[in-house]
Parts: sequence; C-alpha cells; structure tokens
Amino acid sequence: MYKSCQLVFLFLFLLSVTVINAQDKVEFSVLSESESTFTSYEKDSAATAVYLYEYGNNYFEIRDNYIWLITKYHAKIKILEKEGFDYSNIEIPLYRSKDRKEKIVKIKGLTHNGEVKTYVKKPEFFEEEVSEKWSQIKFTFPNIKEGSIIEYEYEMQSPFYFTFTGWSFQEEIPKLYSEFNAKIPGNWLYNRSLKGELDLAVNEAEIVKGCFKFPGTKDDSDCEALKYVMKDIPAFEDSEEYMLSSNNYRSKLEFELSEYKSFYGGTEKYTKSWEDVDKEFKTDKDIGSQLRKKNFFEKNVDKKLLTEGDELTRAKNIFEFVKDHFTWNEKYSIWQDNKVKTAFDEKRGNVAEINIALINLLNAADIEANMMVLATRNRGLPKKTHPVMNDFNYLVAKVDIGGESYLLDATNKYMPFGMLPFRCLNYYGRVMDFDNESYWYDIVPEKSNSQMIRAQMTIDPIEKKLSGIFDYITMGYKKVSQEEILETTKEEDYLEKLEEEISDDFHIVSHEKKLEYSDEKKITERFNFEIENVFQGDNIYLNPFAIKFFEKNPFTSSERNYPVDFGYTTKYQYILNMKVPDGYKLKSIPENKNFTLPNNGGILKLNVSKNEIGSLNLFFTFELNSAHYTNGYYSGIKQLFNEAVKSQNQSLIVLEKI
Repeated sequence: MYKSCQLVFLFLFLLSVTVINAQDKVEFSVLSESESTFTSYEKDSAATAVYLYEYGNNYFEIRDNYIWLITKYHAKIKILEKEGFDYSNIEIPLYRSKDRKEKIVKIKGLTHNGEVKTYVKKPEFFEEEVSEKWSQIKFTFPNIKEGSIIEYEYEMQSPFYFTFTGWSFQEEIPKLYSEFNAKIPGNWLYNRSLKGELDLAVNEAEIVKGCFKFPGTKDDSDCEALKYVMKDIPAFEDSEEYMLSSNNYRSKLEFELSEYKSFYGGTEKYTKSWEDVDKEFKTDKDIGSQLRKKNFFEKNVDKKLLTEGDELTRAKNIFEFVKDHFTWNEKYSIWQDNKVKTAFDEKRGNVAEINIALINLLNAADIEANMMVLATRNRGLPKKTHPVMNDFNYLVAKVDIGGESYLLDATNKYMPFGMLPFRCLNYYGRVMDFDNESYWYDIVPEKSNSQMIRAQMTIDPIEKKLSGIFDYITMGYKKVSQEEILETTKEEDYLEKLEEEISDDFHIVSHEKKLEYSDEKKITERFNFEIENVFQGDNIYLNPFAIKFFEKNPFTSSERNYPVDFGYTTKYQYILNMKVPDGYKLKSIPENKNFTLPNNGGILKLNVSKNEIGSLNLFFTFELNSAHYTNGYYSGIKQLFNEAVKSQNQSLIVLEKI
C-alpha cells in the first residue's frame, strides 16, 4: 500500500512546513461583534460590498463505497450600498459527464438585518441548465437592504478528482479574511501554484499519518493537510478595457491532478510530457484522425483549387474558398466530437472543423500546414512548464511557404490571409507537428493598423454654410472591423448612425467606397458633408475635429496593478486643410501639443498652422507603438488618452470678420 505523501509541487511561493493550528469553528448564523458593527471599509471607500469572512475546505471521503471529493464553503458578505445588491444573487457551478455529475448535498442561506434573520427557503434553491457539461444552483437572498449581511454555506460532492477545486482569494469586491484548507491522501498527486501579486498571511502544511482508508485494503494512506489564508484582500478591478483574462492576474490557488496511485496497485499519470501528447493527438478520433482527410477533400473540390498557381497563390485561394464555403456556428469545440466531412457537406461547423478542413485542403495542395492550439484572450495564458490541454480552447492553421510562416483562421469571412481574429491575440500557441515534435510559436499581430481621416473644409460666408469632403481610411484590424460593418449594415442605417455619433449639426450628403484605393488590408471611404451652426454673429466658431477617434478616456482608475494589453499596435491620424474665407482672419487656433511615452511607447502630436495662401492646416497623430504595456506605463497611457480626448473635444478655431 502506498503510504508516503510524495506530492509534486509547482510552487510559485515558498512552502513552510509547520504544525497547523486548529481552526476555530465559525458557526452558521452567528455573527461576531466586529461583523455586527461593521459599517464601512476604510481601505476601499468605493466598495459596494465586502466579504467579512470566507472559508473553504476540500477533502476526500468514502460514501456508499465510493470515493468522493468534498468541497465545503462558507461566506459572509456585507452589503454597503444598493449597487452591491447584485452580490445577493448566487450561482454555484456544477460539472457533469455522460454518466457522473457533481451535486450539492447541503445548502443554506440567511440574510441578517440587525436582530432580524430571514432564511432562504428550500424551494428558492433551484438548478438551472447552462450547457451540455454544466449546470448551476441559483438562489437570491431575501429582504436585502443597505447594511444587510448575507451568509451562506454549502457542501458539494464530486466524483471528478481532476477538478480539485482551487481557491480564488481575489474577487471584484474586497475581502477581510479568506481561508482555504485541504486534506489530500498520498494516492493523489497534484501540481499546485499560487497566482497573483498578493502574499499569504498563513501558509502551513502538515503530514497526517494514516488519515485515509479505502474499504478492502490493509493499510491507510498518509495525507497532507494544507492551510492558506489571506487578509485585507483588495478588490480586483477588471472593469477597465484593454486587458487579457483576469485569470492571469487574480490571486488564487490552482490544483492540477498529476498522478493517481490506485489503492489496488497501478498508477495513472495525468500530467504528461509533450512527447506523450503528440502521440495521443496523432490517434485522437476528434483531432488526429480528422487531420487525415485530405483524400476526401481531393475528391470534393475543384482540382484547379489545389494545383493552379504557386504555393502562396494556392494557399490564398484555398483560404478564401474555406471562408466562403463554411459558416461558423460560433462554437470552438476543439476537444469535442468533431466531424470534418459532415461539416463540409453541411457548410457549417465549429472552429476545429473549419480550420481542420483548411489544413486538410492545404496539405492536399502540397502546402506544409500544421495545427496550432492556443487559448483565446479571455481564457488565460497556457502553462509552458508542462502540457495542460484544458488550457487550450482554440485551433488555427500554421502554414509555411518559402521560408515565411502564416497563421490562418477561416472562421471570419472578413479576416485577410495571415491575420488572426482579435480573440486569438494571446501571445503564443503550440504547433502540433506530427512529423517532428510539437513546439511553441509566438503570435505576432498585424503591425499596420490605423485609422486616418483626410478632410478638406470650405466656408461660404454668404450662404453661412460649411461644407467639405473627408476620406476615411482604415487598415489592418481597423479595416476588418470596418468591412464587417459595411457588409452587414444597410448604407442608410450606417450613415444615420454615423451622423448621430458625430453631431446633430453634422450631415452626410454622399458616401462611397473608393475601390481603387481599397485592397485586402485597406478600405477607403469618401464622404461629402455639411456642418450647420458654425456662425455666431459675424464670427465663425468651429471645432476642427468633425470626426473624433475617442469620445472619452477608457482609463479612469487612479492606478492599475496589471498590464495594459491592446492586442496590436495602432495609429490614428487626422489631417485637415481649410481655406480661410475672404473677409475673415484667424483670431484663435488650438495650441500645438507634443506628448511621448517613455521608450517611444506612444506619441501624441497636434500641429496647427496657417500658410501663406490663407489656408489653415491641422495635423494630429496618436500612436501606440506596443501591443502590451506593463502597469508601470499606466499613468502615462492614461495621460496620453486624456490629451487626445481634450485635443478633440476642446479644440476651437475662431474666425473673425474683418
């Protein structure tokens, strides 16, 4: 019998082995004096609610001759303001397979309002289907007011040892105290890691001899008992834009099953090498076998598609064919039952089916193409230390032609050859090269991403009218977004929405897409427009930015503890030429500006000048020269956007009648 506790640790922190102090039992429905009198949280005056107490305990237990993973949870939350009422709506996720499932075996909830206690009634707990593999227990606390304390606890029973629930110390609201305990028999070996920037207040471990016995076996297993505590945990602010998944930054404990030693002998490994994974992929019915369907595609597409032109031409033609042939069903489904031939016949499929069809067609055309798995931006970054296949949720094609590599995803009909959708811009992926070995590959976004406006304005003092022309040029990812808008929106609706976004005084006279100045990575549109109400008495008052790139600053926090991630570099330019009408002179023009981030990370320039022939020229440029910025750049980025917003909203040209 296996007795010693040889747990494999992937600690990102130092584990100190000590004797664990006994946990004082916190009884349900009983508030301490400090909890009863708690009225505000000085460390975060903006908090709408705060965890007063949170406790979790994971352990294994024999029930009905079966081993279950038990999770116990207990929490008390103080509602400080009406905006915190949402925290009285509780959802507890439950996982299931075809023949097994997690279930809640005990649950209760209670609202404290001073001496008045209102319990959640049994019928008010209900289970809701979420997806094929997930459901959730939902309930809402009754009698919620500002100042209420809500309290709930439950016990969950799970047959899935691989989902040994970790612990999220950090949430959207602050916590005064959060404690996680676990008792793990030596038969289960888990990798575990602590993520985030916060330190543990308590970090203890203890070997408990003979703590677990399975019926029918001679010896008992030793266990490791763990206790982790954090105190005064700040809220994790993820309301601002431009970030990767909060899973990368929140302070939390993660457990991953590495190995299981059976009580009757034998070992099953869960953490494997990439060499093991490569072999499994080759024979996998959902992935490996689906990548060997090129004969099917050779028989079902026009031979010219696979043979005409050089390699790059064939690859581009095949890419366009797959985009046109398939409609994406909005599902990723890379680890589920994929049927490439069925998807091809039905002209509809998930990410895996569409991009595996693309790879098969490329291989049928004698073009080197392999599958690359990655995680989307909202998923979190895959671990590089060892394979964790659940980290990946997306699949694209990596194509090698003439010494150049291209990443392709055929699910988006507007995405050019060599560009991945924004959701895929998540640093790196793993290329599954079955002829050699799999390897990591960096995702490098398109670099030429820009929005440019070139405008000419003319003022007619007699008609008291301003008219003009502007060209709107989008490139790279900006072009992809704009093309989808143009292709999926009626022109009348598009122009009406544009006028509403700009100004009540702005009217579009005509609009056209300039095909001669548009290509795979660029769209040029031309607008004729008029602006009303620029005359006030004899003078003319005009904001030169008829079109604005930024209505407001997306960065409003005083500080940021995680990186800023735009996904790709970008440039905004606004160029204006306006003739000063006869009988008028310039009285006031915007001040020039020049603002630069450290290490040339970003630039803002505004230059306004009058030339000798009586024309006013304005040049505005705003550049973000990196896709990713550490949080040390946050104050500079915030100021950069502030200056851009002020330049656009507060610039004023005044023309005075002579």
